[in-house]
Amino acid sequence: MSMKIRLARGGSKKRPHYAIVASDSRMPRDGRFIEKLGTYNPLLAKDSEERVKMDVERIQYWLGQGAQPTDRVARFLSQDETLGQKVKWTQSNNPNKGAPGKKAQERAAERAQREADRLEAEAAAKVEAAEAAARAKEEAAAAAEAAKNAPAAEEAPAEEAPAADAAAEEAPAAEATEEKAEG
Repeated sequence: MSMKIRLARGGSKKRPHYAIVASDSRMPRDGRFIEKLGTYNPLLAKDSEERVKMDVERIQYWLGQGAQPTDRVARFLSQDETLGQKVKWTQSNNPNKGAPGKKAQERAAERAQREADRLEAEAAAKVEAAEAAARAKEEAAAAAEAAKNAPAAEEAPAEEAPAADAAAEEAPAAEATEEKAEG
């Protein structure tokens, strides 16, 4: 029979009160226990003497019988001056407990990749815009230089677009002929 020194919950809803008990490890948390060894009231201030009360002699007896304290009870026992040497509470630490799961890690990696791609695209667009602005500036400077060096007497004749004008004139005529053919 393996013995535990653990907390048994009592009290009402949202008003917990615990009993420190020695019980068989196979019994339910709030079920049958062998002996009540103390109380714990988490609602009291941490520096209050009434917060944790323990029967030190009986706890020493059960530890001598091979009872194992749970983590919370071991913390209480290590804070007690008389039991501190016998019970060393080593903080239980599970660093992976708060880590996200496999799917969440995959989603985070995808999100980070999308963000990196977006930033890369923005940087490329800025570089391209800067290069285009530099080319436009160079072309404007070259055009200004050409206009400056060109003789004033030679003006370029105005460009004509006879094909565009002819197409614009033919379009209404073509529509009229189509309407006549239908009607």
